[in-house]
Formats: sequence, structure tokens, C-alpha cells
Amino acid sequence: MSKKVPLKIAIAEHPHTSAIRNGSIPIEGVEPEFITVKPQIGAFRRMVRDVEFDVCELAPTTYIIARAYGAPFVALPVFVVRRFHHGGLLIRPDAGINTPKDLEGKKVGVRAYSVTTGVWTRQVLIDEFGLDSSKVTWVVDDEEHVTQLKLPSNVIHAPEGTSLADMMASGELVGGFAAAAGIGRTGAPTGGWKEVEADYPDLLPNAAELENEYFARTGIYPMHGTIVVKDSVLADNPWIGKSLYNAFDQAKKEWLERLNSGEANTDGDKKYRALQKIVGADPLPYGLQENLKTIEALEATAFKQGLTPRRMSINELFVDPQA
Repeated sequence: MSKKVPLKIAIAEHPHTSAIRNGSIPIEGVEPEFITVKPQIGAFRRMVRDVEFDVCELAPTTYIIARAYGAPFVALPVFVVRRFHHGGLLIRPDAGINTPKDLEGKKVGVRAYSVTTGVWTRQVLIDEFGLDSSKVTWVVDDEEHVTQLKLPSNVIHAPEGTSLADMMASGELVGGFAAAAGIGRTGAPTGGWKEVEADYPDLLPNAAELENEYFARTGIYPMHGTIVVKDSVLADNPWIGKSLYNAFDQAKKEWLERLNSGEANTDGDKKYRALQKIVGADPLPYGLQENLKTIEALEATAFKQGLTPRRMSINELFVDPQA
């Protein structure tokens, strides 16, 4: 490793990754070129369609689908964004939707069928509440990141020129995802899609309570922001996976010290401090064994929801830099 390996790296700015991006925590043996894509979703498409980067932060469902269709990159068990998904599916109060099963036979809006927020929420509704997702018509108004994905027959596109927020307002949809479909509450942010003068309640009004119980019972802690590396990079330099993992892990440890001392106190920091009350001292656990239940749950539900053409093994999806 006398000569450093140049790598193009596209990761978002997070409090727990900034020390990697600014160079204060080096990646051993690597000369990084950090590429900023705002929003990071733009990097998702560039990676899965053109394999533009050597290392990239990718939505985990997008990654699993891409890998199922032969994408030449593999994930490290490093997840830089986490949150639960019992909340955020909003419903029209006049639609007669009292339980998740009531969505069957109805239309629900989501930006894209494979968006990870929607996939994790459907996992909860399917596995925890018995929803038959195939009996819901999922209405989308954006293209999927992975072009090879063949959508199930119960996924349809919104009419051209019509937004999901408009369809929700008119009653064509009984529900929709807050951030993932641009449908929100009065005065609340809608993820940059469209402001709506509406006040839609959550399908599960006691989401916080349910999330706490769900994690305690299942150990599933939904992940986003998954770090992937080109197969060719690891084939030429097998040690790079460990170097990357160690850098991310060290950056997180230093951030955790600031979080626990109160020094780190942005809105994002506060979110993870609140999550500590549910998941414990480390709200961003890395490592394969630590995340096995969560990885298995996402892989299983992706197949169950018709997003992957076959089941995927852990060894296909992840390399273990700690092995």
C-alpha cells in the first residue's frame, strides 16, 4: 500500500461522516476524491445506471434491486441513515380507513414504488398488520432508479400533469406518503415536492409507541444510506473494504462522543439522540452481525413486494470487512 489508490466517493454530508469528507479521518491506503451530489438521490441514479463512482451512498432497496439484476458493486455493512417507518403514511380523514387492511382495494400514492421509505412502511403493514399489499393500487409519479425493474401489475402511474398531492386532495387517493409523495400536513415540510393546504392524519397515530415495541420484539431497525463499493475495486484491492469500514466507524465514534456530551446538537443530532432511547447507545450500528435481522427483513420484503426477481443471499449482498 505504498501508493494510495484513487477513489471517487459520493457520500452525503452527515455529522458522522464529515470527518471523512474533510480529511481529518483518512481512509488508509486511499486517495479520495469526494463528489457532492445534492440531493444525494441524484447519485443513486448515476450509480445504478452508469456505475459512475467507486464508492457511493445508496438507498438500500435501490441497491438490493440493482444487485439482483447484476450490478457490479457490493455493499459494506455501513448504514449512515436510520429511522423507523410506522409513521408517515397519511390518509384522508373521510376515506373510511381505520386500519391498514382498509387500504386493500384502494389507491395510495408514493413517489416511486421502490423508494425505501415506502418499502419499509409496507413491510410494517404487511408483517405487522396483515396487509395484502398486492390488493392495494400503488400510484407513482416518478421513474424507478433501476431501469430493469419490472413493476407489479398493481403499480400504476399518475396521469401526466397530475401530482399525487392533487390526487390526494381530489379524493382519487385515500392515502399517500408524506415525504415520498409530496403529501403533507398544513405548515409541514413535504420533502420539496409540493405544499398542500391539507391536514392529513397518520394511518398509525401511535407510531412512536409502536416503533418502540417493534424494535424490542424484532430487533429490526430500518436502514437507509448504504455504502457500496465497485466489485472491481475490491477485486484489485481486497483491503479497501476494511479501510473504508474503519474510517466510517472512527468518524461515527468521534461523533457519538460529541452527541453524548451535548456538543453535537443539530436537528439531525437530536433525531439520533431520540432514537437512542429506543435502540440503545449506538443509534447508527455498523457491522454485519449487528444488522443481520434488519438486512434479512429488507431482502425478504423486497422479494415479497415484487421488487426483486429472486431471493438474495447475505453473501451476495454484503462483504464483511470484519471477517
